[in-house]
Amino acid sequence: MEYKEEFNIAYITFDQPDSKVNVLNAAALLEFEKILDQLKNNSSLKGLVIGSAKKDIFIAGADIKEIENITDVTDGKAKSQAGQGIMDKLEDLSIPTVAVIDGAALGGGCELALACRWRIATFNEKVRIGLPEVNLGIIPGFGGTYRLPRLLGLQGALKIILSGTPVDSKTALKTGLVDRLYPQAGLSDHVRAFVDEISRASGERTYPAIVKRGLDAFLDHNFFGRNVVCKKSKEQVLKATKGFYPAPLRALEVVQKTSRCGRSIALDMESSIFAQLVVTEISKNLVKVFYLSEKFRKLSVPGTENITPMVVAKAGVLGAGIMGGGIAQLLSHRGVWVRLKDISYDAIAKGLKAAFEVYAQSLKRKRMRPAEAAAKMAMISGTLDYSGFANADIVIEAVLENMEIKKKVFAEVSLNVSAKTIFASNTSSLSVTEMAGVMGDPSRVIGFHFFNPVHRMPLIEVITTPQTSKETLVATLEFAKRLGKTPIIVKDSPGFLVNRILLAYINEAGRLLQEGGTIEHLDKIATDFGMPMGPFTLSDEVGLDVGVKVLHVLESGLGARFKSCTIFDEAFHLKLLGKKSGKGFYIHGAERQVNRHLQALVKGRSRVSDREALTRMTHVMINEAARILQEGIVEGADTVDVGMVMGTGFPAFRGGLLRYADFLGIDQIVSDLEELENRFKDGRFKVAEYLLNLKAQGRQFFN
Repeated sequence: MEYKEEFNIAYITFDQPDSKVNVLNAAALLEFEKILDQLKNNSSLKGLVIGSAKKDIFIAGADIKEIENITDVTDGKAKSQAGQGIMDKLEDLSIPTVAVIDGAALGGGCELALACRWRIATFNEKVRIGLPEVNLGIIPGFGGTYRLPRLLGLQGALKIILSGTPVDSKTALKTGLVDRLYPQAGLSDHVRAFVDEISRASGERTYPAIVKRGLDAFLDHNFFGRNVVCKKSKEQVLKATKGFYPAPLRALEVVQKTSRCGRSIALDMESSIFAQLVVTEISKNLVKVFYLSEKFRKLSVPGTENITPMVVAKAGVLGAGIMGGGIAQLLSHRGVWVRLKDISYDAIAKGLKAAFEVYAQSLKRKRMRPAEAAAKMAMISGTLDYSGFANADIVIEAVLENMEIKKKVFAEVSLNVSAKTIFASNTSSLSVTEMAGVMGDPSRVIGFHFFNPVHRMPLIEVITTPQTSKETLVATLEFAKRLGKTPIIVKDSPGFLVNRILLAYINEAGRLLQEGGTIEHLDKIATDFGMPMGPFTLSDEVGLDVGVKVLHVLESGLGARFKSCTIFDEAFHLKLLGKKSGKGFYIHGAERQVNRHLQALVKGRSRVSDREALTRMTHVMINEAARILQEGIVEGADTVDVGMVMGTGFPAFRGGLLRYADFLGIDQIVSDLEELENRFKDGRFKVAEYLLNLKAQGRQFFN
């Protein structure tokens, strides 16, 4: 941290040594406090400017490791109060204070900026300002729940605090979160001129930043209006979290109860609630998921440091269905020119429509301007032949999930591209190695499995074959990260990672249904556990035809434990394919209803307990994950957990599938599986060797 004075202005510049980002750890806060103490009685300066020497970073927040290590409520409150005290000292300085934000200002970094009297940001697209603490199972602890509502008003503050979603610089200016936007060029001159301007005007300012009128003023300043806002906010939080994540509700409670309190009372309540949340298992699990996300978002391959990845500027997409159109939209959104091929103009039109609909959603939510959306759409063009593919850096295949069709397409496209083109298959379960067998150069073939909907699902499986070159893998990994995806590397095998585990779960739910369960109740057991949707709702969303095909692939490659249960085969033959056909396990209309005809096909009458149903659905996933680790399909348990959280929505508050397994205990899981295998004797609950080894060694998946 550097302190200097120039032109009668004080400057504090954060620059954490040996780190790409600035964080507010104990040492940084102590150093910052010492400088503030020196400035306390200095009224001769025009102002204090706080900035960062890091590229695209102001302050990324508090030190997550220090948060993770808090295990005692008293310690948690003391640490929160210490940070609050420093922010109070900043707020109480007699000279004007200005935060200059040229990058990410998150969590504690945002709270520090809020304690300044003024905030300046740049037009840098990397600017993100917000309070993401609820994503870690906590609430802001350095005064964010006190200062943000007083700056933005109740509605604006709750939107940022409860969602944990940061805003860009333009949104920040519009809402009053920042006072000015300046270009990066000549920033220091702009800042100095701004300080001169506010010092001439006494350096004071009024709050809130933007005066609201009409209904907005009523909702922010009237007792009944505030109650309406808080009630609506609570409803939205419960709908989004289903009550599994307490932090947003506690944050709402703090803001609501302290909105008319003085600083000391408001901050005391904030620190108390922060301390209660930070020691919970939910918070500790969400911190672990955060670490997973950060690790895989920056994933690299050891031993490839000297390989310069090919930059993808142009791409071909084969197949203009929902997935193909979705992939084309994502690529164009990230600045890649796309050539979309199919066998008919109608198919191409559907693909372009799928892409346009995503952009239309962004326009509706005002996340893009019409001219920007039009320019992005213009980067996608359609074709019935391979014209335009010769200069493609990557070709992504998204045709029907049929091996013969995929091999035919690969053989055709290989004749129409350059020697550098990477061939990536979006297959969800088929052998990428077999597809590569028709290529003259199989080293350029890789799996690139997106999840639907493409623009929203964060995960992508990068599937390697024994012939995939390191150059191909490195280029594909970097491309995945450029697309904003979190990649995991999976060796080619039936179903790869996510679908292999997920289909084991769905198939077991089908067996529970056949034994006498009900569609709605089994779905409820899963959602009560924390899954985003039940197995039958998910089957309808994906399509029964897709699920059955994947199960057949898994059965062929992995054995009878993946044999499709009877109820799925019956539904498939009756063309009850789910949402796409209007009927599946549910009837999809104005209101969704259980398909009583399909429920009536259930012959069994021995409905099991909720505990057994949950045990069977979760334990088959854990057992299959253990087999995957045993076979070396992925490198470690962390790959399984990030894949399941980001690819299936496995509840993050449980830390991931294998974190949950460790919570239950390996001994308990092995015992449960052995009891189930002894009862059913069909091999599907046979304990994986990997689990038996963990038990014998007294180990867990993570230790």
